[in-house]
Amino acid sequence: MGRILAVDYGRKRTGLAVTDPLGMIANNLATIPTGEIWDFLKDYFSKEQVVLLVVGYPRQMNNQPSESVQFIDPFIKSFKEKYPGLPVKLMDERFTSKIAFQTMIDAGLGKKARRNKALIDSISATIILESYLDSQAPHEF
Repeated sequence: MGRILAVDYGRKRTGLAVTDPLGMIANNLATIPTGEIWDFLKDYFSKEQVVLLVVGYPRQMNNQPSESVQFIDPFIKSFKEKYPGLPVKLMDERFTSKIAFQTMIDAGLGKKARRNKALIDSISATIILESYLDSQAPHEF
């Protein structure tokens, strides 16, 4: 098996999270300037086997894509052109930034740390990945 990589794509910064090699546990990977995404991915893919890309896709409350998709759609299109053999899944990312911020509060991070937008982006990517993994897991009750 290989890793699943999640992307919280933003105009300035992009948060990244990745699973373990068995594809079971989501971990924060990095937050990088969006302009460096292609170099980062090329380097990362040369070192790690990635079997799936999960992209956070923002939706409005009525389930329609939000205005932010105008920046995300070109990234997805370019990714599919550069890496045609790697599947891409879209994951609703509504409220991930708010959940990430609450996670930071729950973890006891101070106000200064909670203003770190790069940290929020990487936590958001991890939440997106966890949501994807939860949606794929068999549910036994």
